[in-house]
Amino acid sequence: MDRAIYRFREFDALPGDEDDDFVRWALWSKDRAIVSHATALSIHDLGTANPSKIHLTVPPGFRQNDSSVIFHKAELTEEEVEERGGFRVTTPVRAIVECAAAHIHQDAIDSAVFEALEQGMTTRRLLLHAAQRLGARAELGIERALRESLGAEPG
Repeated sequence: MDRAIYRFREFDALPGDEDDDFVRWALWSKDRAIVSHATALSIHDLGTANPSKIHLTVPPGFRQNDSSVIFHKAELTEEEVEERGGFRVTTPVRAIVECAAAHIHQDAIDSAVFEALEQGMTTRRLLLHAAQRLGARAELGIERALRESLGAEPG
């Protein structure tokens, strides 16, 4: 995967070393793969998610495959995606609700919802609306996290 990818010392600030893997996957996919799910939560520094593999969302017709990442197929809107230095990532709201839809551990969703609300990244209403678009599984996970966040004291 790393053939013909070089880094010049003069440009080591673009992008940061921690983002190199994400940039490589963007290049590999011809910019069709978007960092998502638990990986996006960790990029946004939300919650306790610490995925062992990178999660990428690709269009339904995407045919490439690699066992070192977890692929999810979906069409994402421009509002659900943020541009980063050399790659794209789902927004905090999209990352949270897609984790709920994918049955990522509820504690990780709870902590991500709490932190996103506390930091003013989203509102309860926006989370519920986004979860409705992804279906009943996402709605249930978000409703549970919102109930949990009501009982938690801000940090």
